[in-house]
Amino acid sequence: MNPRLTRNELLRRGAAGGALLAFPSILAACGGGGGGGSTDGGELKDVLNFANWPLYIDVDKPTTLEDFTSQTGIKVNYFEEINDNAEYFAKIQGPLSQGQGIDRDLFVFTDNSRFPGILVDEGWVQKLDKDLIPNIENLVPAQASPPFDPNREYSLPWQSGMTGIAWNEDLTGPVTSIEQLLTDPKLKGKVSMLQELADSVGLVMLANGDDPGSVSDDSFNAAIDRVQAAVDSGQIVRFTGNDFAQPLTRGTFAASVAWSGDIVQLLADNPKLKWAIPSDGGMIWTDNMLIPAGGSVPTASTYLNFVYDPAIAARIAAYINYVTPVVGAKEELAKTDPETANNTLIFPDEETLSQVKQFDSEALNNDEYITLWQGVLGQ
Repeated sequence: MNPRLTRNELLRRGAAGGALLAFPSILAACGGGGGGGSTDGGELKDVLNFANWPLYIDVDKPTTLEDFTSQTGIKVNYFEEINDNAEYFAKIQGPLSQGQGIDRDLFVFTDNSRFPGILVDEGWVQKLDKDLIPNIENLVPAQASPPFDPNREYSLPWQSGMTGIAWNEDLTGPVTSIEQLLTDPKLKGKVSMLQELADSVGLVMLANGDDPGSVSDDSFNAAIDRVQAAVDSGQIVRFTGNDFAQPLTRGTFAASVAWSGDIVQLLADNPKLKWAIPSDGGMIWTDNMLIPAGGSVPTASTYLNFVYDPAIAARIAAYINYVTPVVGAKEELAKTDPETANNTLIFPDEETLSQVKQFDSEALNNDEYITLWQGVLGQ
């Protein structure tokens, strides 16, 4: 970290600012302790409980999580428990709405869903302690002001990624368009799409020649009708979250609407997997780290500062192959792995960015659209 923040420095800063920062032994004596999510956002814990998506952290030894523990003394309990934004929100909504903690200090939600905005508006997440995140200056300018958190008071990006089409070459040749995905008889019964409205509907809107960044009733309905027709015909067999990965690897699915970085990681076990931005364009999104009510703000903020060190961000991005939000990470990676540093899935060039769109943020909160999409999903 630059500058490095030791536990002693954190304690001194907390004392100077009047915040309650204490060693874990002291916390345990007054009912705190490091074993779970904090009931007081002002306490520094000796354990960070971090909920994230699968295939979304480096695992080569020593991992960045282990290095974080070495540098700070804070152990990380890392939970790969998020499969889909809506599913995870349904799990945590009840406790948070009743003022209860969820035993997590950080969780991750995607900006192409309505849930980050709901969490902020309902007061179910806490403000970051930016005094503990000097590395926030390394946030890429394009990520500085999302609609749900325009001043980045409550969130920081974890990674960004692109949505396109993945296929298994043991079962099919290249699947390069949504038209092919939804109508090719050779793929019938072996296609999956993502449950996320913005991902799947956005791709179909692009295939229809419509702009998912500016959704109208007509363009939305046209996309919904096209997906429903593929469901009714048996072309689409299932809607998934992250759980598309293993069926695609095994060959249960021949082709899937999928996220870019996951396929790169899965290649280690199955080199027959391929991924591409569809010929009509793909979607781009950002996953955001937030601190739920009841979580430990100092502990989570300390971790946010750690992962915004360009050297750490480079290690994470190089392993998971998603788009890093940290300025300087590419230059750090280029020192040791120039080939990966030139990977446009991690550091998109202008040509790549010209092929992807963000989904209309207002449309994400349209109850009629949500209801229609849930009908397609069979919910």
